[in-house]
Amino acid sequence: MRFIYIIILSAFIISCTKNSEIPTANNPESKSELSPKLKITPITIKPETYNYSWSNHYDNNQSIINQIELPEGYKRVKLPQKNFGNWLRYLPLKSKGSPVKFYNGATKQKNVHEYVIDLDTGKEDLQQCADAVMRLKAEYHFSNQEYEKIHFNYTSGDKVAFNDWAKGKKPIVRGNSVSFSGANSTKDYSYNNFKKYMKQIFTYAGTASLSRELKKINLSNIQPGDVFIQGGHPGHAVLVLDVIENKDGDKMFMIAQSYMPAQDMHILKNLNQKSISPWYPLNFGNTLITPEWSFNRADLKRFM
Repeated sequence: MRFIYIIILSAFIISCTKNSEIPTANNPESKSELSPKLKITPITIKPETYNYSWSNHYDNNQSIINQIELPEGYKRVKLPQKNFGNWLRYLPLKSKGSPVKFYNGATKQKNVHEYVIDLDTGKEDLQQCADAVMRLKAEYHFSNQEYEKIHFNYTSGDKVAFNDWAKGKKPIVRGNSVSFSGANSTKDYSYNNFKKYMKQIFTYAGTASLSRELKKINLSNIQPGDVFIQGGHPGHAVLVLDVIENKDGDKMFMIAQSYMPAQDMHILKNLNQKSISPWYPLNFGNTLITPEWSFNRADLKRFM
């Protein structure tokens, strides 16, 4: 059935198509006053408790905030405890050196990552770039039982909300149109039903639809949870997982991606400044060069 839907909605479905040119040389615009020999010091942060519904063995010691070191002189920007960005900081990581796996179990040969996020990818080629971003945003609200905040648009522009889905109001795709069934008297807010909801979002939404949902943010106001995104044919999206700052106000950030085909979400290396990887300085110039995609300064957006 999904194969038929994909044929019917071929104009709708967006995927992350590989950038044919992967820059490896240093970007002249990304040079800064940062020393290439910055010392890295381990962090000491009081553990927080957050819920990650997909994980049955969550270990706070394996979280981003307790595994990834900061450049000397930098601290994490302050965020409210109940905040998407803070929740991202405690995402569980697989052990250092873990490879990125595709949805079919094959190993990604290109080494572009520092860490792999301990998040299931699924057995189908669905959870690609924008999908992984939407997955984490939805997971955050699900963990707080904020079901009314879980909603995304299909590429057609139709809004599909988890609250409606849980009440049995399901989208019906016919050709290029989307209608909705009537609601049931029973409600299903189970995690299993949530995963079914996300699967159909992955099928009919992508970078183009997500880009239209987000609002542009000035780069100087970057926060964890923001998204560098280019929507289109092709398109790509990476999620800002963390932001740090020194006493002079200089900022760095960390980003993660899934890609095509669907694969483990992973924290990207900074190939141009390896001594501070996986951190990227905010003064990267006009172009943010990541291992498999390049973004413009104006590509930073935020969930509304």
